[in-house]
Amino acid sequence: MMIARKQHFYFSLHINQQDFLRYYQGTARSVRVISECGKRLSFPASRLRPFLTHNGISGRFRLTTDSGNRFVEMCQTN
Repeated sequence: MMIARKQHFYFSLHINQQDFLRYYQGTARSVRVISECGKRLSFPASRLRPFLTHNGISGRFRLTTDSGNRFVEMCQTN
């Protein structure tokens, strides 16, 4: 039996509301960031919608992937 190994990547992101509007409207579909460990990550902008406030998106996040580097979840951290 193979054990699914999850990976966690941490990154900070600051996007004001007006800039995120491009993602929200679909003109920009993906977000690219560099994690704290130096790995380049790309994920659909729609994954950030739960974190959108009237000021935009700001904070430190943890992106979790499975052993095939597929998105599992994202949460905001302190």
